[in-house]
Amino acid sequence: MNSTEIEKKSSSDLVRQGQQNWQGREEWFFNRKHTDTYELWYEGRYKRAEVWQKKIMEQLIGKDKRVKTLLEFGCGTTHFTRWWKQIGIEASGGDISPFMLSQALHLFDGDLVMADSHFMPFKDHSFDALAFVTTFEYYKDPVKVLREAARVGKYGIMMGMMNKTTPKFIRRRTQQLFGLNPFYVTATFYTPKTLTELVHKALKGRDYTIEWTMTGLPKWFPVQQWNQSYGDFFALYIRLNDVE
Repeated sequence: MNSTEIEKKSSSDLVRQGQQNWQGREEWFFNRKHTDTYELWYEGRYKRAEVWQKKIMEQLIGKDKRVKTLLEFGCGTTHFTRWWKQIGIEASGGDISPFMLSQALHLFDGDLVMADSHFMPFKDHSFDALAFVTTFEYYKDPVKVLREAARVGKYGIMMGMMNKTTPKFIRRRTQQLFGLNPFYVTATFYTPKTLTELVHKALKGRDYTIEWTMTGLPKWFPVQQWNQSYGDFFALYIRLNDVE
């Protein structure tokens, strides 16, 4: 066996071990069949949704003028990570999937790290803010991840989430039942209310404020953004007030 074959074998063993041991379950982002097509999701039917998702996240984080740097964890191929620069925020990315990051290396000119979000390899207040965009749904210990985010992100935490209270929730679970959608098998869906309750548990004793807004409404609906709990996607910003 030559050195190249040994290197490939070691890489495949590492990924296989990650599938079996990280969070004690197999995750879709350790499977190249799914990660290789991830970017295509946003170039077709989800393009319109992405526009509104970015719009509401920009609205919320833009209010916190302290935020100039950001770490997006679960950055994947850096689809959203590449966008932060457009709204004046210097971004870095972190992910646990070597397959996702191998694509990110060719798409993103910023800093990347392969690490577990439960144990972020950064000093306290390394960034002005932390961001999770459609990735927080996959953490088995979300309280621990939130505490890490509040440790590493000095001023705030930006959340972009798939909402549970939507007609598409039934479709998601039906697809999962019939093995048609591997992306939601291990996902936990939240509403603004249940996520807020989780934040209160994780950040007990901290001084913070929470603001959220919803989008992902039907195209024919008279508004495309509102502060009701019904819709496909919501943005939630946790502003940390007890730091200078």
